[in-house]
Parts: sequence; C-alpha cells; structure tokens
Amino acid sequence: MIEKIYSSFLAILVSASTALAADVSAPKGEVRGTTLNDFMPHQNSAKEFNESWNYQFVLDNGTRAYLGYSTLYVPGSGQKVACELSFWNFKSKSYTVGRQYPPERLVADKAKATLDIKGEYKLEGKPGKGHHVFFSTEKDGKYFLDLTFDSAEPGKVIGDGVWTIGSNKFAQYIHIPYGRVSGKIAINEDTLTVKGYAYMDQTWQTVQATDIASRVINLSTNARNPIFAGRAIITTDGKYAGYALYNAGEGYKVVIPKNVDDNEKPYNGKGFPKGDLNIAWTDETVPALKFSVAKPFQKASFLDKIDSWIARKAIKMATGGEIFFYRGRSDGSHGKKIDWIITGVK
Repeated sequence: MIEKIYSSFLAILVSASTALAADVSAPKGEVRGTTLNDFMPHQNSAKEFNESWNYQFVLDNGTRAYLGYSTLYVPGSGQKVACELSFWNFKSKSYTVGRQYPPERLVADKAKATLDIKGEYKLEGKPGKGHHVFFSTEKDGKYFLDLTFDSAEPGKVIGDGVWTIGSNKFAQYIHIPYGRVSGKIAINEDTLTVKGYAYMDQTWQTVQATDIASRVINLSTNARNPIFAGRAIITTDGKYAGYALYNAGEGYKVVIPKNVDDNEKPYNGKGFPKGDLNIAWTDETVPALKFSVAKPFQKASFLDKIDSWIARKAIKMATGGEIFFYRGRSDGSHGKKIDWIITGVK
C-alpha cells in the first residue's frame, strides 16, 4: 500500500520539504522538435532516478482521464515500474487504480517505438498522430483505456531538455501540446466510446521529488491556438523551472516562467494558491497567462484509498503532510479554457 502512494508521489514533482537555495539552469541549446530518443526510457546511474510518461485526456462527454507510466525508486523496495489511471466524472463517479511491477517487466522496443508492460499497458508509436495508449487491469474492479491520437500538434523541447537545479537534474519533454483522441474507456462492463483532446509530456529526475519542487502547475488548452500547454515548477526555495508551449497562430514558442502571482501577490509555492494565478514569462513578447484556481472541481488525495492507519501515518511522515492534486478548468486570459492541475502538499 505504501509503495502505491510512493509510486504516485515520486512520479510527479511535488514536495513539502525545504532546501538550501539552489541555482536553476535551463537546458542549453536550440529549441527543437521532440524525437523518438526523447520518448524512449533514459539511462542514469543515480540511485533514485525516476521517469514518467504523463497524459491528460479531456473528453467531450465531460469525463477526464489521468494516466501515468513510471520507472521509479521506492525507498526500502528499490526500483519499480508503476502504471496508474484515474477517471473523473465517469458517469458522475471517480475511480483510481495503481499497479507496480519489477523493472524488468517494462520492455522498450525502439524499432517499434513501443513501451510495453506485461502486454496490459502499452504506449505505441512515436508521440504524434497515430500514437496509441492502452491500459487494462483488474484490481477491485476492471479498468480499461484504449485511445489513439487522430491528430497531434508537434512537440518541442529546449536542447537536451535537462534542467540543473542545484546538484540535481530534471528533464522535461512536451511531446504533444494538443491532440485529438478517440477510442474507448471502461469501468467493469460499462464501456464508453469517446472523443476529446489530450496533452502528453515526459519527465525524469535524478532524485526524489521532495528534493526539487514545492509546487507544480500543469496547463493545457482546449484548442490548437491560442494555446498554452506545459508546466511551471516552483522549486523548494521559490525559484522557477520547467516550460510551456505558446502559439497564437504564428507558430510555437517555448516559454519559461519568470514569476507567478496569486491574487496579485508573489506566489512561492508554499501552500495551494487560492485566487487568480498570473504567470509571466521570460520572453516578454509573450503575454502573461491569467486564470482562476479558486474553484477546483476535484481535490484528490493520495491517501483516499489507504485503509491502514499505519500506512497513512507513514506517508504523512515521509512527505511532511497530505499530498493533493487540485484539478480544475477556468477561462484563460488568452481567450480559451485552461485545464489545470496543481500538485503539492497541504
């Protein structure tokens, strides 16, 4: 049970810890398109190295699906592979399932551009049009997702994608800032044929999330343009990392957060924001993005599915509090809807 929470926690950049001031350096090199090499698993000798492939599906019927595949280090257990799926508003109900396996269960086939775990979880084809995502498991019920990208905007990354935060490394690749998907999702025998839009990125880091970030703001937009899509990372000492893609009809730009305000006051990531977020970018030709986070439609806790009192106490001690995803949709200052996720400890 504790492994399940750690797998969720370590796959996403969240933290309640404090740290000494750390310099942040963006990746070196020119902006380029993401490649198959970016998509395939990366190798690193760091003990706590972890990597995740992250999807947000916003479906036309009002359902949301949040999918993550990860390789990670679980304290006390070593390396694991994790697969997790959450449905929100699947016929007015929410569901979450997580599975963990030994690392050798993940088979990466570069020739086929495929990541396969036991034949039950697959990412097939280089991210883009035709990319296929499959998830099927049975654990306190049956969970199923089978979606294909019918279209996809091109991904972008800066240089090798690797940020330096103090002595640690963090990498980010936005593979699909916006794409249209279709297919089927199911809970038990209840199957829905669906269409919608999706965002997909990939991250890796050399340490546990608690050593890097206090808050992460994930963004996607319900249209090709104008669009903001990506993530703004607030480090444990209030600095910024990560990037987003912006397009107002003149081509994609990579934008890096310069500062974030909450209700016109500087936001350092300590605690969840409560009002209007305003994200300014280092490229001053790109307009700031403003949207309300005052009314999340979901506050999802890692501890919701933990029955053991001992396990709950252990997780709270390890993370310094209770970890939440605040998820919502708001009108963005760019004239489109922003689907957002803010992750951190409360």
